Amino acid sequence: MFIQIFSLIVLLITVASVIGAIVALAIWPGRTARARNHPYADAVNVAGWVGILAGGVLWPLALVWAYSTPAVATRAPAQPHGEPVPDHATGEGES
Repeated sequence: MFIQIFSLIVLLITVASVIGAIVALAIWPGRTARARNHPYADAVNVAGWVGILAGGVLWPLALVWAYSTPAVATRAPAQPHGEPVPDHATGEGES
């Protein structure tokens, strides 16, 4: 009787640990994106959960997305009215 109870406790602890690890992995991309002020942090969070629920196939993509900096964030500074600076004004694109 003791062995059966002990094995049940070990099984429950193992299942709880696996569920905890899956949840921690699913949360990781979203938390990383928020910590890095990613403009699509909510989408990265959803992609992390969907990636884990899809068997982990898309999860690495969400993690890479969380650590990447979108091209929108690296563009030239805006003019005072919020309009982007044209290429000819900065001298870029000339050969």
